Amino acid sequence: HTMAREAQEGIDGFMGLLYEARSSLRLATVGPVNVAIGHGLVFDYFDQLRQIIEAAQRDILFIDPYMDAEFVSRFLPYVRAAVSIRLLASCSLAALVPAAQLFAQQTKAIIEVRSSDKIHDRYVIIDGATCYQSGASFKDGAKNAGTVIAEITDAFAAVRQTYEDLWLGASKRL
Repeated sequence: HTMAREAQEGIDGFMGLLYEARSSLRLATVGPVNVAIGHGLVFDYFDQLRQIIEAAQRDILFIDPYMDAEFVSRFLPYVRAAVSIRLLASCSLAALVPAAQLFAQQTKAIIEVRSSDKIHDRYVIIDGATCYQSGASFKDGAKNAGTVIAEITDAFAAVRQTYEDLWLGASKRL
């Protein structure tokens, strides 16, 4: 028992060092992965989210109960051509779906919209490899209060699986 516990402690310590090294390297080369955005700094919020969106190469999944038509015009033009776009929402679908349809028709973007009443938080998952959580709805980012955009690292696999499962069980709207 003692040797197994010591081995596990060694593995845990090593993994902690790896995460710390990855984080330090990323901060040195990419910049902060968690950003606090003050109340009213709506452009700063938009610009941070735009940078995240532009990183997508294959697939982008937005999760936000309150996405609407304005979301489409504000953020989807920054998704690269040939990147599939998935939108998981629950409210404002009467405005979101027609806007997404028109955007897809004009740009030839591949967009799918689904709805679920089981979402609360706001996330964007890039290429199934990185995930960011927004403290504010994408449509209101920093307008009504300060907020944070935070990269999910330690819980990434669980968050991705949770929302991929919700996506598969959600009602198809587009």
